[in-house]
Amino acid sequence: MSEKTAIYPGFFDPVTNGHLSIISRGLHVFDNLIIAILNNPHKTPLFSVEERIQMIKQSIKGKPHIEVDTFDGLLVDYAVKRNSNVILRGLRALSDFEYEFQMALMNRKLNGYVQSIFLMTDYKWFYTSSTIIKEAASFGGDVSGLVPRVVNDKLKEKFRQLKKT
Repeated sequence: MSEKTAIYPGFFDPVTNGHLSIISRGLHVFDNLIIAILNNPHKTPLFSVEERIQMIKQSIKGKPHIEVDTFDGLLVDYAVKRNSNVILRGLRALSDFEYEFQMALMNRKLNGYVQSIFLMTDYKWFYTSSTIIKEAASFGGDVSGLVPRVVNDKLKEKFRQLKKT
């Protein structure tokens, strides 16, 4: 039996404990995961791609069978390029499902070989998103239980720098 690799795509600005939960649980289903950071020209990230890569790598340190990469363009093209036919996505609320369902159907239309697999988030991360975490952190809120330590430290540092400018 050959190994199965899934692509876990996202913006990861920043990576959260919810993301890490999907990563850990994804490794129970797949042999390998590629965490693929989208270079999206339509979004303005708080952290650079390089900063996001480093935070993810530090957050998954010691976990084998995970690679962190970036991609531009269509996700299905990237999946084929990486010899994978599986896209792993996490779902929180009904609004996630509607968006993800549309994306999965579009991906299937673009390439019927590439399949989307969804994992429900753990209940404790149900209302957690990178956007909400960044907003709370920007006002000095304590997000330490929602993100890895390295991310919490980087959020504090980033918002200190932004307040100085």
